[in-house]
Amino acid sequence: MIATVNYVDRGALSFASEHIIGAFGFDSAQWGEILGFFGYGYMFGALIGGVLLDRWGARKVWIVAGVAWSIFEGGTAIAGELGLTLFGGSALAGFAVMRSIFGFSEGPAFSSINKTIVRWAAPSERAMLSSFALASTPFGAMLAAPITVGLLTATGNWRMTFAILGAGSLLLIAVFAWVFTDSPEESHRVNAAELQKIRHDGPTVSPTAPLPDSNEEIPGWLSFFSSRTLVCNAIGYFAFLYVTFLLLTWTPKYLQNQFHYSLSSLSYVGVIPWLGSCLAVLIGGRLSDLILTKTGDLRIARSQFAAACLLLAGVCFLLIPKAGSAAGVLALMTIANALNTLPNAVYWVVVLDTAPRARIGTFSGMTHFIANISSVAAPTLTGYLVKVNGYNAMFFAAGLVSLVGMIAMLAVVPGVFVKRKPAHVPPDALRAEIPDNGKRTS
Repeated sequence: MIATVNYVDRGALSFASEHIIGAFGFDSAQWGEILGFFGYGYMFGALIGGVLLDRWGARKVWIVAGVAWSIFEGGTAIAGELGLTLFGGSALAGFAVMRSIFGFSEGPAFSSINKTIVRWAAPSERAMLSSFALASTPFGAMLAAPITVGLLTATGNWRMTFAILGAGSLLLIAVFAWVFTDSPEESHRVNAAELQKIRHDGPTVSPTAPLPDSNEEIPGWLSFFSSRTLVCNAIGYFAFLYVTFLLLTWTPKYLQNQFHYSLSSLSYVGVIPWLGSCLAVLIGGRLSDLILTKTGDLRIARSQFAAACLLLAGVCFLLIPKAGSAAGVLALMTIANALNTLPNAVYWVVVLDTAPRARIGTFSGMTHFIANISSVAAPTLTGYLVKVNGYNAMFFAAGLVSLVGMIAMLAVVPGVFVKRKPAHVPPDALRAEIPDNGKRTS
């Protein structure tokens, strides 16, 4: 729920575009920059938040980040005036400061989800439960349309809209602080049988994954870059988020300018591109787990599954400029978004499958940092592409980014952090560690 509100808050600005542009006279390129300012803070918030998760735990990070993003979401209402007063008469500078800090506050959210999943989920259910949590991405993006348009219509004031969104988010954080615990052991809602399931359901690993060495030192954060799997997985996740941020930030303005939809129409038309992805994200995690159960191969279930989805999504985006009607564009956009979202859980579960447990938060944050370069690149690049080449260029760019993500995911080998020779492990010790259950999946 809290991650869903997180996405509603970040998507609201796009639906207020005409009001804000009219108030301050921004052009397409400047509006693209404003949408991209969120990403500058978001990247570093993800990175720092990941490190803090390993030190503080998920509950504290969730609460601190949630209170902060609620305050700065409400502060968007005065961003322009802040710039005009304090930053040399530049409304653009005011939005740059406010949206960057807002983005920094939201940065730890999805790394916090991963830290929560690794504490709360039985290993065999990680992908399924990750997909359930990650449904907040399309569901929140979908709800952003009716909630924001409804508030804009009811209040007639875009500033009041952001103030209400910030207050609502702050209220939900208070409920969250009351309910949430860092681990199932701390919760009175978890019974003994459930705790046994969570803690003793055997982890699923790749047939080629090295067994952990109990004497091995915890790797430093720079060791992330020595792992081809983690780096390529982050590039694949970048491709997914590029598409997500493109649709989240530019779809409302594109529909208004290209097909002349009114603001009231956007309350339901803006929902359409996210309908398929809401279902796809839930199916995707379960499907990945089922493929793993059938094949016993993490590479097929995670990386090859994600690569196939990115390929099909990229093809759909490349076809959008050929569509001659709003219905055709919306149909292709919806299919592409659903295919893009289908493996959403995979990118996070690859980190769980591969990273040392003591570095789950840090490496999740680093994955998110690399991927969230897209939160700047997608809206900002699109603003310039639209200004110079028109709207079709943004769909060509989305298609090409998806194809790059596909290539990266084909290089991912889940379960293998850094290739090494297990010469120091005697064969008898290996056999003792691997149960004879018919498949080398545990």
